[in-house]
Amino acid sequence: MMEFWKSAGMHLVERDQNGWLKVTPDYLRAYFTRPEIHPVEESCKAEHALFEKIMADPFADISPEELAAIADKDAADNYGVILRFRDHLKQNGTLEAAYMALFSGEQISIPPMFIDQMVHLILRNILEGEEDAIQLRAAELFFREQAVTTGDDQLMLADQEIVEMRSETGGFGGLGQLIAEAGTPMRDVTLDVLTEDNKSLYWERSDQFDTAIDFRFTQAAPDALGRVIEKWIAHFLGIETRITAMQSISDERWSWHIGCDMSSNKILNALYNGEEVEERELYKILALYRLEFLNPTDAVASVRGKPVYLGVAMNDDKKLIFKPQNLLTNLPINRD
Repeated sequence: MMEFWKSAGMHLVERDQNGWLKVTPDYLRAYFTRPEIHPVEESCKAEHALFEKIMADPFADISPEELAAIADKDAADNYGVILRFRDHLKQNGTLEAAYMALFSGEQISIPPMFIDQMVHLILRNILEGEEDAIQLRAAELFFREQAVTTGDDQLMLADQEIVEMRSETGGFGGLGQLIAEAGTPMRDVTLDVLTEDNKSLYWERSDQFDTAIDFRFTQAAPDALGRVIEKWIAHFLGIETRITAMQSISDERWSWHIGCDMSSNKILNALYNGEEVEERELYKILALYRLEFLNPTDAVASVRGKPVYLGVAMNDDKKLIFKPQNLLTNLPINRD
């Protein structure tokens, strides 16, 4: 079995009998040792004491008085954030349950970065044993913002953070930064595009997030994303679906759709309501899918026997910010 996404932290968690990830002391300790939390030499005694307490027992109760005793109020605020996250995980028991609870209506203040990290680890669990590197790369859309390049018969997705870093340093790290500061133009950002012929290179670079995918309808990546969505839904909801990439929607019985991001949700809503959508808006659509329930009774009665359409689109800044929670909260499933 090929290893991938070591940075997700799979070694810090355990699976329960249903295959979901239990919140373990080691998983919490990884958050407690983040630079924003770990005390420095100048930290006060109260902060050192609190840190030692939660490292010894990550589930230990922390009183408001213990937080208030920390001299550095920014540090106290950081502890408050991480402890709210800890308490949310503790209350729900597994990462999957904690993730679902975030979108159940309860107002919980958790940094978006933490949510992306949860998705990263959950997907690492879901995709255990997957041998198709293009499917793994497509799964990155769930937790890493993508920069979209269009034009000249191309549709490329690349990691937004990597593109920004490369554009600033030209791929030469600190040296590149110095060159940029000196006013020397940097070269265009180029990343290896994964194909069926070279996808083996992904395994040794999976944690670098520095490969691009061709997301045109005729290529492998859109279909690979469909397979990931199927697994995501099955893992959380226990529902089997078949998801097929398509180029357009032509359906007089169109009953339900889900936008996998804010842009596609807005566009699909307008089309469903019969509104006129400008060409520049339609241009933002990157992919469309047809979702079918393999067991029709898994769907609500009004959708039974009908497809659910999925959309993926870039925003005005040519970025794709995927919302995987939409696939769980907006799917018309028979909750009974």
